[in-house]
Amino acid sequence: MAVYVYSIISEDHPARLDGVHGVGDPPTTLRTVTGGGLCAVVSEAPEGLRARRRDVAAHQEVQERLMADGAVLPLRFGMTTEDDDAVRAALEGRAAEYAERLRSLDGTTEYNLKCSWEEAALLRRILLESDEARELNTAIRDGSGTPQMSLALGELVAREAETRQEALAKGIVEALHPYVSDESVSAPGGEDFLSVSFLVPADKEEMFLATGISLANQLGEECEIRLRGPLPPYSFV
Repeated sequence: MAVYVYSIISEDHPARLDGVHGVGDPPTTLRTVTGGGLCAVVSEAPEGLRARRRDVAAHQEVQERLMADGAVLPLRFGMTTEDDDAVRAALEGRAAEYAERLRSLDGTTEYNLKCSWEEAALLRRILLESDEARELNTAIRDGSGTPQMSLALGELVAREAETRQEALAKGIVEALHPYVSDESVSAPGGEDFLSVSFLVPADKEEMFLATGISLANQLGEECEIRLRGPLPPYSFV
């Protein structure tokens, strides 16, 4: 039967998994496969597994339990392979690489930050601070504008919004940079203009969080900063 793989840890990790169950309905039993001085936490892979809330939560609980006792390489939800021999071969074949990554993650956790700027507030700021945008907007509103002016205003606002968001995103990342050991920027979705994950050492976590709160207070209600964590370091595996 196929094997579901949750994470990779060092062979000397306590792997205290009492009371924690794997994915599936009924929940599968967790076990370990060793090789190359490493250990993979696995279970049987249920048929027809999908990203149901119950199973995603079970996958996450395994990572969190392991993180409490040491470094973890968490695999993404849904990772399966043929059997224990395939798991063992992967551990042995990339033992040095996995061991080095575990060392780099020891004593760290991941935080994910997303930021959005209220569209109406951003438009107000652009009209307040850009003479060109304000003049075009005034002409359009009082009826003296042309269709070309409306197009020009739209293009100007789009450029200004992108420039301001890029500058703010850079400033946020730079403010938090002293308190992280690594960072991973991903493409933002929806109304967000920034999506970045940080790898935060335990001894800098307090300052990292305090700086995040300070940034949120400085930006005020126009910008929304959403900080999630601590999380398993998925973005740095």
